[in-house]
Amino acid sequence: MAASSVAFLALCLLLPLLLLSGWKRRRRGRAAQHVVIVVLGDVGRSPRMQYHALSLARRGFAVTFLGFCNSKPHDEVLQNDRIQIVKLMELQSLTVGPPVLRYGVKVVFQAVYLLWKLLWREPAAYIFLQNPPGLPSIAVCWFVGCLCGSKLVIDWHNYGYSIMGLVHGPKHPLVLLAKWYERFFGRLSHLNLCVTNAMREDLAENWHIKAVTVYDKPASFFKETPLDLQHELFVKLGRTYSPFRACSEPSGPATERSAFTERDTRSGEVTRLCGRPALLVSSTSWTEDEDFSILLAALEKFEQQAFDGDSLPSLVCVITGKGPLKEHYSRLLDQKHFQHIQVCTPWLEAEDYPLLLGSADLGVCLHTSSSGLDLPMKVVDMFGCCLPVCAVNFKCLHELVKHGENGLVFEDAEALAAQLQMLFSKFPDPAGKLNQFRKNLRESEQLRWDESWQRTVFPLVMDM
Repeated sequence: MAASSVAFLALCLLLPLLLLSGWKRRRRGRAAQHVVIVVLGDVGRSPRMQYHALSLARRGFAVTFLGFCNSKPHDEVLQNDRIQIVKLMELQSLTVGPPVLRYGVKVVFQAVYLLWKLLWREPAAYIFLQNPPGLPSIAVCWFVGCLCGSKLVIDWHNYGYSIMGLVHGPKHPLVLLAKWYERFFGRLSHLNLCVTNAMREDLAENWHIKAVTVYDKPASFFKETPLDLQHELFVKLGRTYSPFRACSEPSGPATERSAFTERDTRSGEVTRLCGRPALLVSSTSWTEDEDFSILLAALEKFEQQAFDGDSLPSLVCVITGKGPLKEHYSRLLDQKHFQHIQVCTPWLEAEDYPLLLGSADLGVCLHTSSSGLDLPMKVVDMFGCCLPVCAVNFKCLHELVKHGENGLVFEDAEALAAQLQMLFSKFPDPAGKLNQFRKNLRESEQLRWDESWQRTVFPLVMDM
Protein backbone atom coordinates (compact mmCIF):
# COMPACT_ATOMS: atom_id res chain seq x y z
CA MET A 1 0.00 0.00 0.00
CA ALA A 2 2.78 2.34 0.95
CA ALA A 3 4.69 1.52 -2.24
CA SER A 4 1.67 2.24 -4.42
CA SER A 5 1.15 5.57 -2.65
CA VAL A 6 4.73 6.57 -3.31
CA ALA A 7 4.40 5.54 -6.97
CA PHE A 8 1.19 7.56 -7.31
CA LEU A 9 2.85 10.61 -5.73
CA ALA A 10 5.85 10.31 -8.05
CA LEU A 11 3.52 10.07 -11.05
CA CYS A 12 1.67 13.18 -9.90
CA LEU A 13 4.96 15.04 -9.72
CA LEU A 14 6.36 13.78 -13.02
CA LEU A 15 3.23 14.10 -15.16
CA PRO A 16 3.13 17.94 -15.11
CA LEU A 17 6.83 18.04 -15.98
CA LEU A 18 6.36 15.67 -18.91
CA LEU A 19 3.36 17.61 -20.19
CA LEU A 20 5.22 20.90 -19.82
CA SER A 21 8.30 19.57 -21.58
CA GLY A 22 6.17 18.27 -24.46
CA TRP A 23 4.50 21.68 -24.77
CA LYS A 24 7.87 23.39 -24.77
CA ARG A 25 9.28 21.05 -27.42
CA ARG A 26 6.34 21.85 -29.70
CA ARG A 27 7.34 25.51 -29.41
CA ARG A 28 10.98 24.93 -30.43
CA GLY A 29 10.58 27.28 -33.38
CA ARG A 30 10.44 30.19 -30.95
CA ALA A 31 13.45 28.88 -29.03
CA ALA A 32 16.01 29.21 -31.81
CA GLN A 33 16.75 32.85 -31.00
CA HIS A 34 16.31 32.64 -27.22
CA VAL A 35 19.10 32.10 -24.67
CA VAL A 36 18.78 31.75 -20.90
CA ILE A 37 21.74 32.83 -18.75
CA VAL A 38 21.84 31.54 -15.18
CA VAL A 39 23.95 32.96 -12.35
CA LEU A 40 23.17 31.62 -8.89
CA GLY A 41 24.73 34.82 -7.60
CA ASP A 42 24.54 38.58 -7.98
CA VAL A 43 23.96 39.66 -11.60
CA GLY A 44 25.59 43.04 -10.96
CA ARG A 45 28.78 41.36 -9.75
CA SER A 46 28.95 38.89 -12.64
CA PRO A 47 30.53 41.02 -15.37
CA ARG A 48 31.58 38.14 -17.64
CA MET A 49 28.02 36.82 -17.81
CA GLN A 50 26.75 40.34 -18.46
CA TYR A 51 29.19 40.50 -21.39
CA HIS A 52 27.89 37.16 -22.68
CA ALA A 53 24.37 38.60 -22.54
CA LEU A 54 25.37 41.73 -24.47
CA SER A 55 27.24 39.76 -27.14
CA LEU A 56 24.31 37.38 -27.62
CA ALA A 57 21.87 40.30 -27.82
CA ARG A 58 24.03 42.03 -30.44
CA ARG A 59 23.75 38.89 -32.60
CA GLY A 60 19.96 38.92 -32.51
CA PHE A 61 19.26 36.60 -29.56
CA ALA A 62 16.62 37.35 -26.95
CA VAL A 63 18.31 36.84 -23.58
CA THR A 64 16.66 35.96 -20.27
CA PHE A 65 19.13 36.56 -17.43
CA LEU A 66 18.32 34.80 -14.14
CA GLY A 67 20.18 35.78 -10.97
CA PHE A 68 20.12 37.65 -7.69
CA CYS A 69 19.67 41.40 -7.98
CA ASN A 70 21.69 42.74 -5.05
CA SER A 71 23.61 45.33 -7.04
CA LYS A 72 22.94 47.23 -10.24
CA PRO A 73 24.15 45.72 -13.54
CA HIS A 74 25.78 47.94 -16.13
CA ASP A 75 23.51 50.39 -17.95
CA GLU A 76 24.20 48.74 -21.31
CA VAL A 77 22.58 45.56 -19.97
CA LEU A 78 19.65 47.37 -18.38
CA GLN A 79 18.93 49.44 -21.49
CA ASN A 80 19.15 46.60 -24.02
CA ASP A 81 15.66 45.67 -25.21
CA ARG A 82 16.74 42.11 -25.99
CA ILE A 83 17.86 41.39 -22.41
CA GLN A 84 15.34 40.61 -19.67
CA ILE A 85 16.61 40.22 -16.10
CA VAL A 86 14.56 37.82 -13.96
CA LYS A 87 15.16 38.22 -10.25
CA LEU A 88 15.78 35.06 -8.25
CA MET A 89 14.84 35.02 -4.59
CA GLU A 90 17.81 34.42 -2.30
CA LEU A 91 17.19 32.17 0.71
CA GLN A 92 18.64 33.78 3.80
CA SER A 93 20.85 31.58 5.98
CA LEU A 94 18.95 29.45 8.45
CA THR A 95 19.80 29.93 12.11
CA VAL A 96 18.66 26.58 13.53
CA GLY A 97 19.98 23.08 13.16
CA PRO A 98 23.47 21.71 12.38
CA PRO A 99 25.43 23.38 9.53
CA VAL A 100 25.11 20.35 7.21
CA LEU A 101 21.32 20.34 7.60
CA ARG A 102 21.11 24.10 7.00
CA TYR A 103 23.22 23.79 3.86
CA GLY A 104 21.15 20.84 2.64
CA VAL A 105 17.89 22.74 3.09
CA LYS A 106 19.32 25.71 1.19
CA VAL A 107 20.47 23.53 -1.73
CA VAL A 108 17.11 21.75 -1.98
CA PHE A 109 15.24 25.06 -1.91
CA GLN A 110 17.49 26.55 -4.60
CA ALA A 111 17.10 23.45 -6.79
CA VAL A 112 13.30 23.41 -6.64
CA TYR A 113 13.02 27.17 -7.02
CA LEU A 114 15.44 27.36 -9.97
CA LEU A 115 13.72 24.40 -11.66
CA TRP A 116 10.36 26.16 -11.36
CA LYS A 117 11.76 29.46 -12.68
CA LEU A 118 13.41 27.79 -15.68
CA LEU A 119 10.45 25.63 -16.66
CA TRP A 120 8.12 28.60 -16.80
CA ARG A 121 10.39 30.60 -19.10
CA GLU A 122 10.04 30.69 -22.85
CA PRO A 123 11.84 27.69 -24.41
CA ALA A 124 15.52 28.39 -25.07
CA ALA A 125 18.01 27.02 -27.57
CA TYR A 126 20.88 27.43 -25.09
CA ILE A 127 21.34 27.72 -21.35
CA PHE A 128 24.53 29.56 -20.39
CA LEU A 129 25.53 28.78 -16.80
CA GLN A 130 28.22 30.38 -14.66
CA ASN A 131 30.19 28.00 -12.46
CA PRO A 132 30.79 28.56 -9.60
CA PRO A 133 28.35 28.52 -7.99
CA GLY A 134 27.30 25.25 -9.62
CA LEU A 135 25.56 23.46 -6.76
CA PRO A 136 22.70 22.82 -7.49
CA SER A 137 22.47 24.84 -10.72
CA ILE A 138 24.48 22.50 -13.01
CA ALA A 139 22.17 19.54 -12.36
CA VAL A 140 19.03 21.66 -12.58
CA CYS A 141 20.05 23.31 -15.86
CA TRP A 142 21.03 19.92 -17.35
CA PHE A 143 17.65 18.46 -16.32
CA VAL A 144 15.75 21.38 -17.82
CA GLY A 145 17.79 21.04 -20.99
CA CYS A 146 16.81 17.36 -21.22
CA LEU A 147 13.12 18.23 -20.79
CA CYS A 148 13.08 21.18 -23.16
CA GLY A 149 15.78 20.34 -25.70
CA SER A 150 18.12 23.18 -24.64
CA LYS A 151 21.90 22.91 -25.06
CA LEU A 152 23.85 23.50 -21.83
CA VAL A 153 26.93 25.75 -21.95
CA ILE A 154 29.00 25.93 -18.74
CA ASP A 155 31.40 28.82 -18.30
CA TRP A 156 34.00 27.64 -15.79
CA HIS A 157 35.32 30.65 -13.85
CA ASN A 158 36.80 28.46 -11.11
CA TYR A 159 35.88 25.33 -9.15
CA GLY A 160 33.13 25.67 -6.56
CA TYR A 161 34.57 22.91 -4.39
CA SER A 162 37.92 24.72 -4.13
CA ILE A 163 36.19 27.87 -2.85
CA MET A 164 34.30 25.78 -0.28
CA GLY A 165 37.64 24.26 0.71
CA LEU A 166 38.95 27.67 1.78
CA VAL A 167 36.28 27.73 4.50
CA HIS A 168 35.82 24.05 5.44
CA GLY A 169 39.16 22.50 4.46
CA PRO A 170 39.89 20.35 1.39
CA LYS A 171 38.96 17.03 3.09
CA HIS A 172 35.60 18.09 4.49
CA PRO A 173 32.77 15.73 3.38
CA LEU A 174 30.81 18.63 1.85
CA VAL A 175 33.85 19.68 -0.18
CA LEU A 176 34.46 16.14 -1.44
CA LEU A 177 30.76 15.80 -2.34
CA ALA A 178 30.84 19.12 -4.18
CA LYS A 179 33.93 18.02 -6.11
CA TRP A 180 32.26 14.77 -7.21
CA TYR A 181 29.13 16.68 -8.15
CA GLU A 182 30.99 19.23 -10.32
CA ARG A 183 32.98 16.50 -12.07
CA PHE A 184 29.96 14.27 -12.75
CA PHE A 185 27.47 16.88 -13.95
CA GLY A 186 30.10 19.01 -15.68
CA ARG A 187 30.62 16.15 -18.16
CA LEU A 188 26.96 16.31 -19.20
CA SER A 189 27.15 19.77 -20.76
CA HIS A 190 27.23 20.31 -24.52
CA LEU A 191 29.92 23.03 -24.45
CA ASN A 192 32.43 24.11 -21.81
CA LEU A 193 34.20 27.45 -21.72
CA CYS A 194 36.95 28.35 -19.25
CA VAL A 195 39.09 31.36 -18.36
CA THR A 196 42.67 30.05 -18.66
CA ASN A 197 44.70 27.46 -20.53
CA ALA A 198 45.72 26.03 -17.15
CA MET A 199 42.06 25.36 -16.29
CA ARG A 200 41.41 23.89 -19.74
CA GLU A 201 44.27 21.45 -19.23
CA ASP A 202 43.15 20.58 -15.70
CA LEU A 203 39.56 19.93 -16.83
CA ALA A 204 40.82 17.64 -19.61
CA GLU A 205 43.39 15.75 -17.54
CA ASN A 206 41.54 15.27 -14.26
CA TRP A 207 37.84 15.51 -15.14
CA HIS A 208 37.85 14.40 -18.83
CA ILE A 209 35.98 17.56 -19.78
CA LYS A 210 36.92 19.22 -23.07
CA ALA A 211 36.79 23.01 -22.71
CA VAL A 212 37.69 26.02 -24.83
CA THR A 213 39.71 28.86 -23.32
CA VAL A 214 37.91 32.19 -23.57
CA TYR A 215 40.11 34.78 -21.91
CA ASP A 216 38.44 37.64 -20.10
CA LYS A 217 38.73 40.82 -22.12
CA PRO A 218 37.77 44.34 -21.08
CA ALA A 219 34.47 45.71 -22.30
CA SER A 220 34.55 48.82 -24.47
CA PHE A 221 33.70 51.11 -21.54
CA PHE A 222 36.94 50.25 -19.73
CA LYS A 223 39.32 52.91 -21.07
CA GLU A 224 41.38 55.86 -19.90
CA THR A 225 39.16 58.57 -18.42
CA PRO A 226 39.44 62.09 -19.91
CA LEU A 227 40.61 64.70 -17.42
CA ASP A 228 37.28 66.56 -17.34
CA LEU A 229 35.42 63.35 -16.47
CA GLN A 230 38.05 62.55 -13.84
CA HIS A 231 37.33 65.87 -12.19
CA GLU A 232 33.57 65.28 -12.24
CA LEU A 233 34.06 61.84 -10.68
CA PHE A 234 36.39 63.17 -7.95
CA VAL A 235 33.97 65.96 -7.06
CA LYS A 236 31.07 63.49 -6.95
CA LEU A 237 32.95 61.02 -4.74
CA GLY A 238 34.20 63.88 -2.57
CA ARG A 239 30.64 64.55 -1.43
CA THR A 240 30.73 61.21 0.38
CA TYR A 241 34.39 60.26 0.81
CA SER A 242 36.82 62.76 2.32
CA PRO A 243 40.01 61.50 0.56
CA PHE A 244 38.64 62.93 -2.71
CA ARG A 245 38.09 66.41 -1.27
CA ALA A 246 40.57 69.24 -1.72
CA CYS A 247 42.95 69.77 1.19
CA SER A 248 42.93 73.55 0.67
CA GLU A 249 40.46 76.12 -0.54
CA PRO A 250 40.54 77.09 -4.25
CA SER A 251 42.37 80.23 -5.22
CA GLY A 252 39.20 82.07 -6.28
CA PRO A 253 35.40 81.79 -6.55
CA ALA A 254 35.65 80.71 -10.19
CA THR A 255 37.69 77.63 -9.27
CA GLU A 256 36.35 74.17 -8.35
CA ARG A 257 38.87 71.85 -6.73
CA SER A 258 39.13 68.17 -5.79
CA ALA A 259 42.06 66.42 -4.12
CA PHE A 260 43.56 65.72 -7.56
CA THR A 261 42.20 68.28 -10.02
CA GLU A 262 41.09 71.88 -10.44
CA ARG A 263 38.58 73.36 -12.89
CA ASP A 264 38.16 76.94 -14.01
CA THR A 265 34.37 77.29 -13.99
CA ARG A 266 34.52 80.13 -16.54
CA SER A 267 36.52 78.36 -19.23
CA GLY A 268 35.78 74.79 -18.16
CA GLU A 269 39.49 73.93 -18.33
CA VAL A 270 40.62 71.17 -15.96
CA THR A 271 44.20 70.78 -14.74
CA ARG A 272 45.92 68.38 -12.37
CA LEU A 273 46.96 69.87 -9.04
CA CYS A 274 50.64 70.35 -8.44
CA GLY A 275 51.69 68.10 -5.57
CA ARG A 276 48.55 65.98 -5.88
CA PRO A 277 48.44 62.62 -4.10
CA ALA A 278 48.90 59.39 -6.03
CA LEU A 279 45.72 57.34 -6.54
CA LEU A 280 45.98 53.61 -5.91
CA VAL A 281 42.96 51.36 -6.59
CA SER A 282 42.26 47.79 -5.55
CA SER A 283 38.95 46.03 -6.13
CA THR A 284 37.87 42.95 -4.20
CA SER A 285 35.00 40.68 -3.25
CA TRP A 286 36.43 40.57 0.29
CA THR A 287 36.74 36.77 0.36
CA GLU A 288 39.29 34.28 1.67
CA ASP A 289 41.21 34.15 -1.62
CA GLU A 290 42.39 37.76 -1.18
CA ASP A 291 44.70 38.51 1.76
CA PHE A 292 44.44 42.25 2.33
CA SER A 293 46.82 42.07 5.28
CA ILE A 294 49.55 42.07 2.58
CA LEU A 295 48.41 45.49 1.33
CA LEU A 296 48.03 46.86 4.87
CA ALA A 297 51.57 45.79 5.76
CA ALA A 298 52.93 47.30 2.52
CA LEU A 299 51.13 50.59 3.24
CA GLU A 300 52.68 50.70 6.70
CA LYS A 301 56.15 50.33 5.15
CA PHE A 302 55.30 53.01 2.56
CA GLU A 303 54.28 55.35 5.40
CA GLN A 304 57.56 54.72 7.22
CA GLN A 305 59.55 55.34 4.04
CA ALA A 306 57.77 58.68 3.59
CA PHE A 307 58.61 59.60 7.19
CA ASP A 308 62.24 58.66 6.59
CA GLY A 309 62.48 61.33 3.90
CA ASP A 310 62.07 59.32 0.69
CA SER A 311 60.72 61.35 -2.22
CA LEU A 312 57.21 59.85 -2.07
CA PRO A 313 53.80 61.47 -2.59
CA SER A 314 50.82 61.32 -0.30
CA LEU A 315 48.69 58.32 -1.24
CA VAL A 316 44.95 57.82 -1.59
CA CYS A 317 44.14 54.11 -1.52
CA VAL A 318 40.65 53.17 -2.73
CA ILE A 319 39.46 49.60 -2.13
CA THR A 320 36.14 48.90 -3.84
CA GLY A 321 33.73 46.00 -3.48
CA LYS A 322 31.43 44.11 -1.15
CA GLY A 323 31.92 40.82 0.64
CA PRO A 324 32.00 38.86 3.91
CA LEU A 325 35.44 40.01 5.12
CA LYS A 326 34.92 43.73 4.53
CA GLU A 327 34.00 44.49 8.16
CA HIS A 328 37.05 42.56 9.42
CA TYR A 329 39.48 44.57 7.32
CA SER A 330 37.60 47.82 7.92
CA ARG A 331 38.22 47.36 11.65
CA LEU A 332 41.92 46.78 10.97
CA LEU A 333 42.04 49.94 8.84
CA ASP A 334 40.37 51.96 11.59
CA GLN A 335 43.24 51.02 13.90
CA LYS A 336 45.81 52.55 11.57
CA HIS A 337 46.78 56.18 12.02
CA PHE A 338 48.39 57.02 8.70
CA GLN A 339 49.50 60.58 8.02
CA HIS A 340 50.67 60.22 4.41
CA ILE A 341 47.98 57.70 3.37
CA GLN A 342 44.21 57.92 3.21
CA VAL A 343 42.15 54.76 2.70
CA CYS A 344 38.48 54.50 1.76
CA THR A 345 36.32 51.48 0.89
CA PRO A 346 33.40 52.69 -1.27
CA TRP A 347 30.85 50.65 -3.20
CA LEU A 348 30.75 52.29 -6.61
CA GLU A 349 27.95 52.49 -9.13
CA ALA A 350 28.54 50.27 -12.17
CA GLU A 351 29.20 53.31 -14.39
CA ASP A 352 31.65 54.93 -11.93
CA TYR A 353 33.94 51.93 -11.54
CA PRO A 354 35.47 52.12 -15.07
CA LEU A 355 35.87 55.89 -14.63
CA LEU A 356 37.79 55.35 -11.38
CA LEU A 357 40.11 52.76 -12.94
CA GLY A 358 40.70 55.10 -15.88
CA SER A 359 41.64 57.88 -13.46
CA ALA A 360 43.99 55.95 -11.16
CA ASP A 361 47.78 55.81 -11.16
CA LEU A 362 48.25 52.18 -10.05
CA GLY A 363 46.12 49.08 -9.50
CA VAL A 364 46.87 46.43 -6.88
CA CYS A 365 45.49 42.89 -7.11
CA LEU A 366 45.58 40.46 -4.17
CA HIS A 367 43.57 37.66 -5.81
CA THR A 368 45.32 34.30 -5.33
CA SER A 369 42.69 31.87 -6.75
CA SER A 370 41.34 29.00 -4.66
CA SER A 371 42.20 26.55 -7.46
CA GLY A 372 45.22 28.37 -8.89
CA LEU A 373 43.55 28.08 -12.30
CA ASP A 374 41.52 31.27 -12.79
CA LEU A 375 42.61 34.83 -13.50
CA PRO A 376 41.41 38.03 -11.81
CA MET A 377 39.02 39.90 -14.09
CA LYS A 378 39.76 43.07 -12.14
CA VAL A 379 43.26 43.08 -13.70
CA VAL A 380 41.73 42.65 -17.17
CA ASP A 381 39.57 45.73 -16.52
CA MET A 382 42.57 47.68 -15.22
CA PHE A 383 44.56 46.83 -18.32
CA GLY A 384 41.61 47.95 -20.45
CA CYS A 385 41.99 51.35 -18.74
CA CYS A 386 45.78 51.27 -19.41
CA LEU A 387 46.29 51.11 -15.64
CA PRO A 388 49.55 49.41 -14.56
CA VAL A 389 49.12 46.68 -11.95
CA CYS A 390 51.02 45.11 -9.07
CA ALA A 391 49.61 41.60 -8.57
CA VAL A 392 50.32 38.86 -6.04
CA ASN A 393 51.79 35.81 -7.75
CA PHE A 394 50.06 32.46 -8.19
CA LYS A 395 50.16 29.47 -10.55
CA CYS A 396 48.83 30.85 -13.86
CA LEU A 397 49.11 34.62 -13.38
CA HIS A 398 51.75 34.72 -16.15
CA GLU A 399 48.93 34.18 -18.67
CA LEU A 400 47.83 37.74 -17.91
CA VAL A 401 50.47 39.82 -16.08
CA LYS A 402 53.87 40.06 -17.78
CA HIS A 403 56.34 41.08 -15.08
CA GLY A 404 58.22 44.19 -16.09
CA GLU A 405 56.05 44.83 -19.18
CA ASN A 406 52.50 45.71 -18.12
CA GLY A 407 53.02 45.55 -14.38
CA LEU A 408 54.84 43.83 -11.56
CA VAL A 409 54.34 40.55 -9.70
CA PHE A 410 55.07 40.25 -5.97
CA GLU A 411 55.17 37.43 -3.43
CA ASP A 412 54.69 39.22 -0.11
CA ALA A 413 54.24 42.56 1.65
CA GLU A 414 57.97 43.31 1.58
CA ALA A 415 58.09 42.98 -2.21
CA LEU A 416 54.91 45.02 -2.68
CA ALA A 417 56.26 47.81 -0.44
CA ALA A 418 59.48 47.91 -2.48
CA GLN A 419 57.47 48.11 -5.71
CA LEU A 420 55.31 50.96 -4.37
CA GLN A 421 58.43 52.84 -3.35
CA MET A 422 60.03 52.35 -6.77
CA LEU A 423 56.92 53.22 -8.80
CA PHE A 424 55.96 56.31 -6.80
CA SER A 425 59.46 57.69 -6.28
CA LYS A 426 59.53 61.31 -7.53
CA PHE A 427 55.85 61.00 -8.52
CA PRO A 428 54.62 62.08 -11.04
CA ASP A 429 57.76 61.37 -13.03
CA PRO A 430 57.07 61.24 -16.80
CA ALA A 431 60.22 59.17 -17.28
CA GLY A 432 59.39 56.75 -14.45
CA LYS A 433 58.53 53.07 -14.63
CA LEU A 434 54.84 53.74 -13.96
CA ASN A 435 54.49 55.79 -17.14
CA GLN A 436 56.49 53.23 -19.10
CA PHE A 437 54.04 50.49 -18.11
CA ARG A 438 51.13 52.73 -19.13
CA LYS A 439 52.80 53.42 -22.48
CA ASN A 440 53.25 49.67 -23.05
CA LEU A 441 49.57 49.08 -22.34
CA ARG A 442 48.52 51.83 -24.74
CA GLU A 443 50.64 50.32 -27.50
CA SER A 444 49.49 46.73 -26.93
CA GLU A 445 46.21 47.24 -28.87
CA GLN A 446 44.24 45.01 -26.53
CA LEU A 447 41.40 42.96 -28.01
CA ARG A 448 38.02 43.89 -26.53
CA TRP A 449 35.44 41.41 -25.23
CA ASP A 450 32.90 41.57 -28.05
CA GLU A 451 35.49 41.13 -30.81
CA SER A 452 37.07 38.22 -28.92
CA TRP A 453 33.62 36.66 -28.30
CA GLN A 454 32.78 36.91 -32.01
CA ARG A 455 35.96 35.02 -32.87
CA THR A 456 35.82 32.31 -30.19
CA VAL A 457 32.36 31.73 -28.70
CA PHE A 458 29.95 32.59 -31.50
CA PRO A 459 31.21 29.94 -33.98
CA LEU A 460 31.05 27.29 -31.21
CA VAL A 461 27.46 28.19 -30.36
CA MET A 462 26.38 28.13 -34.00
CA ASP A 463 27.99 24.70 -34.53
CA MET A 464 26.20 23.04 -31.57
